Amino acid sequence: MPGAFGAQEWALFVGVALMWGAPYLMIAIGLETFSPALITFLRILFGALVLAAVPAARRVRVARADWPRIALLGTLWIAVPLSLFPIAQQSVDSSVAGMLTGAQPLLTAALAAYLLRRRHRGRQVAGLVVGFAGIVIIALSSIDRSQPTSAWGIALILIAVACYSVSVNLAVPLQQRYGGLAVVLRAMIVALVLVSPLGLWSARHLTRGPHVVSSTLAVILLGVLSTGVAYVAFTTLVGRAGATRGATAVYLIPIVAIVLGVAFANETPTPGALVGSALALVGALLSSRAEH
Repeated sequence: MPGAFGAQEWALFVGVALMWGAPYLMIAIGLETFSPALITFLRILFGALVLAAVPAARRVRVARADWPRIALLGTLWIAVPLSLFPIAQQSVDSSVAGMLTGAQPLLTAALAAYLLRRRHRGRQVAGLVVGFAGIVIIALSSIDRSQPTSAWGIALILIAVACYSVSVNLAVPLQQRYGGLAVVLRAMIVALVLVSPLGLWSARHLTRGPHVVSSTLAVILLGVLSTGVAYVAFTTLVGRAGATRGATAVYLIPIVAIVLGVAFANETPTPGALVGSALALVGALLSSRAEH
């Protein structure tokens, strides 16, 4: 059993939480200059370049029979959700997007139980109920009635989170066979092919605006850190601390997104959204704990 976190494990843990909690703010800044399609294309491009520089991700031979599942992961895990978030955040605050992402551990746990034909009991059932109630509260309290598209944006984020949850379960056999980084890199390459046409087309209409420098920096950080380096750090953390304890960094994503949105984007989450986010966090923690 892995021992207590040391300095390196804590550094990886905090780094992963920050890098995966920051994308929503980075997307919001990027949207000041770039189209959603271009943000997605650049994010995946920079992330793939980072992973391609890691030998453990690059020097793995994947059997031909596994490429259809890699292609499916590239679509559901990367291309679709990473395309939906920038579209949604045109009408949804970055902090709300981060809070709704708190549904991912809940959906992942529920789907894993269904796929493995395992029945949740006791604390896990309570965790799922509390967590999903929190997500409903976040969604309902974050709808801006003065902006009709906000409800549509929230729906897109929940679809993206559902894609993440399905993909995490589908990726497990491949990750056990080839390693997490190798699978993610190849899925990113598939996703890059899928998003390139629309991303490059939208770049034709790019004009230089007052926020071009900050938007460019934000998109670079979004791809390099939050999409590339974060996967490397997370894989290293899981290798050192174990999958269960390493995955708890995901639970901090909504908290980081809220803090960054308030501090740097002058966002003000509703009290209901904050309560819902707390319930989602509690639910995720309860539902992920093993029953003895």
